[in-house]
Amino acid sequence: MLITLRQAATKINSAEKILVTAHIQPDGDAIGSTLAMMMILRSLGKTVSVYIDDTVRRNLHALPNFDEIRRPAEGETFDADLLLVLDTSIDRIGNVRRMTDAPILNVDHHVTNRGEGIELYDEPKAAATCEIVYKLARELDADITPDIATCLYTGLATDTGFFQFSNTRAETLAIASELITLGVSPNFISEQMESKTLAEVIGLRDALNTLKMHCGAKVAGMTIDHATAKKFESTEGIIDEIRIIDTVDVAFLITEKSPNVCRVSMRSKSTDVSKVAAQLGGGGHVRAAGCTLKMSLPDAEKILVDAICAAVGCKQ
Repeated sequence: MLITLRQAATKINSAEKILVTAHIQPDGDAIGSTLAMMMILRSLGKTVSVYIDDTVRRNLHALPNFDEIRRPAEGETFDADLLLVLDTSIDRIGNVRRMTDAPILNVDHHVTNRGEGIELYDEPKAAATCEIVYKLARELDADITPDIATCLYTGLATDTGFFQFSNTRAETLAIASELITLGVSPNFISEQMESKTLAEVIGLRDALNTLKMHCGAKVAGMTIDHATAKKFESTEGIIDEIRIIDTVDVAFLITEKSPNVCRVSMRSKSTDVSKVAAQLGGGGHVRAAGCTLKMSLPDAEKILVDAICAAVGCKQ
């Protein structure tokens, strides 16, 4: 059931023990929004814990209060009166879903989130869930400290490609400006997010060697096999290396996370890749989406290329 921002704030205000989570394979917006929300709610006297059912890439460990994030142990429960799910639909929170039977509030900005059977505040025009958390903080009349501002800015910056993507709006920049005024150091965040190990740079070289062009060079794709994937702590940002090719409308990256489990990321300049992702069991935004294909890497590549080329309007 779709609700308003004010209704979401009221539901949060009425809860006392809140379990906050986001999606597996968390990015800067997922971690930034959960940590910011944790600090906001604690400032209001709430009992709050953050659980993420996955490892978090090294670049994000420098965020304030990162060491507060826990991963659920097998069979672990949490006595909550609200499960607050950020930046994703509830089917992507892993074992956190089993930790509590508390009512669920879902706050997201993905156009493919349907929110069946739960209360959902979804704002697809928002550049990042951190943009919504900022608005919730204002709705809750909570102070935004420098630590909260740093987490919120991280989500805004990473989900907009440091304010280069088409989801960057005037409102996004206005919020970012205010967060800087409140104590954010943009250079610190960019340096942390862009940092890569030598192994990751070598892995990027290997990934670029797999580059293939499709649909008259309108589509570009790379594949990372399981052996190469082990070199990466995160494949975040790799797809941008080919998205910038002048003829390309859609770029994709397929990462073989384990045998017969392939993670797909897509970026586009005009094609609605959220529809491609939804067709393959995933979701996301109009210009950035993804899915998981449980099949071999060659099979995943064929199915994905066929689906993208159909969406672009050309034949292989």
